[in-house]
Amino acid sequence: MRCISSQGIAIAMDRQPHYIETVQSIVRSAKELHLAMTNQGEVSVNYACIFAQNKEEFDTFEAALQSSGKVIQKTKSGPVFAVPPFPTAAGPLKIVKIRRPDPSRPERGDADFTLLNYSEFKDAHLGHPGWKLIERPDMEMLELAHPRYDVLVYYSHPTLAEVLGVKP
Repeated sequence: MRCISSQGIAIAMDRQPHYIETVQSIVRSAKELHLAMTNQGEVSVNYACIFAQNKEEFDTFEAALQSSGKVIQKTKSGPVFAVPPFPTAAGPLKIVKIRRPDPSRPERGDADFTLLNYSEFKDAHLGHPGWKLIERPDMEMLELAHPRYDVLVYYSHPTLAEVLGVKP
């Protein structure tokens, strides 16, 4: 891709990996949902997932993620990658998953935000409309969903980055 500088000079720009724009959109929407449904201000993202809508999209995103990162976890629903950090509306991100197409997940994706005080946040929000607790052997998560948003928001404790040993 070429870009024209303010001096009128053509500059070659590196193309960003294919998945980055999609993940940035997911994180931006997830942050908007977070701000609309909580009394917390800014949050930082520690993980995001693209929900592939079909096999071709899954294959395309998986290839892009493989070319720029490495698989750090394999799950039934899709691989999790450590990638070079890139900017999002909620801070730099370096853990991205691509989820296999799943009719039960029509959303575009999800973002997982880090909280300073998970227990306090959980007590304040669990039980309200749109909130759900998910318990797993190595973590628990609060899920936030709203019909006007095509993303889900998660607040995990400990974070997936901590569980996988990915340094901040």
